[in-house]
Formats: sequence, C-alpha cells, structure tokens
Amino acid sequence: MGANSSSISELPENEYLKKLSGAEPISENDPFWNQLLSFSFTTPTNSAELKLLEEATISVCKSLVEKNPRTGNLGSLIKVFLSRTKELKISAECQNHLFIWQAHNALFIICCLLKVFISRMSEEELQLHFTYEDKTPGSYGTECEDLIEELLCCLIQLIVEIPLLDITYSISLEAVTTLVVFLSCQLFHKEILRESLIHKYLMHGRCLPYTSRLVKTLLYNFIRQERSPPPGTHVFQQQPDGGGLLYGIASGVATGLRTVFTLGGVGSKPTPQLEQCSPLAHQSLLLLLVLANLTDAPDTPNPYRQAIMSFKNTQDSSAFSSSNPHAFQINFNSLYTALCEQQRSDQATLLLYMLLHQNGNVRTYVLARTDIENLVLPILEILYHVEERNSHHVYMALIILLILTEDDGFNRSIHEVILKNITWYAERVLTEISLGSLLILVVIRTIQYNMTRTRDKYLHTNCLAALANMSAQFRSLHQYAAQRIISYTCRHLRRYVYVLDKLYFPHSHCSTLQHCFSTLSDNGEELLSLTCSHILRSYASSFCYPGAYICQALE
Repeated sequence: MGANSSSISELPENEYLKKLSGAEPISENDPFWNQLLSFSFTTPTNSAELKLLEEATISVCKSLVEKNPRTGNLGSLIKVFLSRTKELKISAECQNHLFIWQAHNALFIICCLLKVFISRMSEEELQLHFTYEDKTPGSYGTECEDLIEELLCCLIQLIVEIPLLDITYSISLEAVTTLVVFLSCQLFHKEILRESLIHKYLMHGRCLPYTSRLVKTLLYNFIRQERSPPPGTHVFQQQPDGGGLLYGIASGVATGLRTVFTLGGVGSKPTPQLEQCSPLAHQSLLLLLVLANLTDAPDTPNPYRQAIMSFKNTQDSSAFSSSNPHAFQINFNSLYTALCEQQRSDQATLLLYMLLHQNGNVRTYVLARTDIENLVLPILEILYHVEERNSHHVYMALIILLILTEDDGFNRSIHEVILKNITWYAERVLTEISLGSLLILVVIRTIQYNMTRTRDKYLHTNCLAALANMSAQFRSLHQYAAQRIISYTCRHLRRYVYVLDKLYFPHSHCSTLQHCFSTLSDNGEELLSLTCSHILRSYASSFCYPGAYICQALE
C-alpha cells in the first residue's frame, strides 16, 4: 500500500504495512499516515481472492496483535481517521475527492484489522488494544482514552449525517460494514451475548441519541436501493460491484450473523446480482437486522428494536408517545414497494416478518392496501419453490402468511383479486384464478412436499393453521383449488382411519370405517354423503363393547 496501487501478492512485503505492524510507535501527526493512506486497491471478486487476501495479510495482522499493546499504532490509526471525519461533511459539499479518499482508506484498513482482532481475542482484550495512551517525555502519569465508543459514535454520525453522493458512497458502505464487523463478536461465542461491551456502547451513552436516525437511514438505504456509482466517479480504483474490499469480507461475517439472529438455518443460496446492484442497501439491511435483534440490557430494552416497533407513516399526524423517545416517521408507500420488490432475499423476508409482527402501524397499513397481491405473490413464490430455499426462509414466508390470514378482511379480499397467467405455477396452466385460490394451492403443495421430504411437524402445523384461518371465508374457489382440498382431505382421512384401527382395535381384521373410506376416490364426491354421525355409527356397529358406548353417545 502507499502511493501506488497494491496487489494482494505484494502485501506481505509492503513497507508501509510492515512499519504499521512494527515495534516502532507512530505518532498520529507523523507524515507516514499520508503515505500509507494514498493507495488504490483492486477489489477481490470471489472467495478465492478473499482467502488469498487473508493469507497475505495474516503475518502483518499477527505482528500488530503482538506489538500494538506497546506501540499503540492501532490507536494512532483510529485517531487519524477520527480527525479526518470531522471535515468529511464539508469535503463532500466541496467535492474534495482526495480528503474523502484517504478517510475511506483509513477506515478500510481499520475494518480489515478489526476483523482479525475480533476473531482472535475477547472483548476485554480488544478494549486494551483500542486504549490510546498519550505519553510525553518526562511524564509520570498516563492519559488513557477508550477509542471504541468514540469510533462507534463516529461511524454512526458518518452514516446519518454525510450526504449519499457518488464520492461518499464507498465510505458510507465501509462505515456500515465496519459496524457489522464490530457486531460479529457474537459469532465467536457459543452462548448469546447478554453483557457485551459493544452492545453497551451502542445502546447507551453517546450512541443512544442517534438511534432513530440510524434506523431511519438504514431503512431508507434499503428503500432507495442506490446502485454503486461507476468506477469513473472515484479517485481510487474500484471494481464495478463497488463493494470495497471489506464488503466481500463482511458479507461472509454477515451471513453468519444472519444464521445467529434468524431461525438458525443455513444461509440462502447467494444472490450476487442483487448484492452487486446495491451493496449499500444490502449491508444496511444486514446491519438493521442485527441491531434489531441485540439482546436487551438488564436495565434497558433494545432501543433499536423499540424504534422498529414504533415508527409511523409520514402521513400519520398523530402525536408520538412520550414513552418511546426513538419513534420516527417514514414513507410507508416507498417501504411497501421496496418490500414487495426485494422478497427474493431472506433478509428482506425477515424484515417484512419483523415489521408485520412487531409494528402495528405497518401491519395495519399493509392489510389496508388494495394491491396486496404485490406482496403476497412473492411470498407464495418462495413457498412454491420450497426445494430451492433454505428452511428459515420458508418458515418466515409461511409465518408471514399466518399473520396475514389472522385478519378476516384479508381473507375476504384475497378471493376478490383475480390474477392472470401465473407463469411460475407449473402443475397446471392457470389462466385466471383468484389470489385466495392460488394461496390454497401453494399451501397444500407445501404440505405435500413436507410430508414426502422434510417431515417437519411445525411446518405442517403452520400450513394447516393458515388454511384454518382462511376456511371461514372460502368463496368462489377455482375448480382446481376445490379439487385439491377434497383430494387432500380424503387422503388424510384414510390415513387417520388406518391409525385409529391400529391404535384402538389392533386385533380387528376388518374395519367397516376403513372399508368405507377405501372406496372413496381422490375426487371426493362420496365424501359429501358422509357425516360424522354416519362414520361413528358405522365404526361402532362393527364392535360390541367399545362400540356400545359410542352408539349411546350418538343417540
């Protein structure tokens, strides 16, 4: 690194990195920092290159871990970054590319080092490395300053205050990524962190007043889906995906964080085309989900979760509750559109679930939409392609349907929405079908897939619960949907009768009830002539003692 562009193969022998990780302390005012931060770097584009990067820099990082407690060079680097961010807003307004470039490079290096430090030591040890000691000749005392909180607060201020322009896109992205890396400490603990130093700084003190602004900014980053600017708009060299070196590194970290903070499944199949289109939106969503799922402090609930639970529509003129200081307003129409368009990723599905489950304002707004099919169809497509999705993505999609079907108005309205030519439904050509009938078909198909493949009883129960919620409002069903309901019912009644026979009458060679159901076809026309009373009477008449009580009960 330095004034010239660097490649991965050159990093182990780079003189500036050697000096940074060496035994000599470097003052924050040393001209060395201008030389170190004047570099361009070709972004790794695949996991193999990322692995090469880690292998190339491991010796430098190990050396810094060993010598930093004596040199304080990490603290000096952070001080340099903090001093440069003070003028960052003015630099953006004045189009000062060079100043922003060097600030970005400083954060770039900090984030690279931070990933290694967090993976190798406890938070207590990490705090010692972030302690800046200002020693002057002849002084006996030591002035110590903990830089972790100051850096966290600076990153949050950078995200919420720096305008998003072509020249600030990358540093905004690296700021979001660095916060994700800070929160990756959970990955290296088997138990849930309930008293984390990083969590404490984020939920108390100087960071707390920025809670609502940070959540709002991250949501708007997700809503706007700003594409990475073309390479020509940057002073430093960059690949078309615009992620920065740390984007690739932290993306792997964030994948693990999703596993920790969602439902424990394996990550979804990657969608690089989505991430490359708008890496800032992708990383902002990951950070938002992690912040919302931080463990409550013993004396204080998670303020980020409170902000997500309480924000309102910009058109809502009602007063904010004094009990929640983190409430804010956001454009629900834009949020709804983004949620409808981004359901291909499990992160967006998790966000939708969280909002429907925890924010009553969002849930009321969604259920009142007249174009609810724009949201429901992507969810149904997730369930339809269940074999291509991971378990927690399918669960979230199903629970979203379960939440929606708890509303009678939703259950009525979906049968009034007529859809044309559902191309992704391959079992049958559906030229015209109601949204309600399509929902029934997809849920029944999910049940059948679960019975033959995954055999997950909770998935089965939730599917049946969704059908039960809708059943009272079934109307004008498509012929194919009605046929699938009857076929499914007959098949399970036969299975149910078989289990009853084996359980209560193990020595019986012939059951009238089983014989009755064995004559039913999957079309189920004969089922209409059978009532519960007929079935039980038929069953009871085949056996003397137990059946007598059943017959008496039916009189």
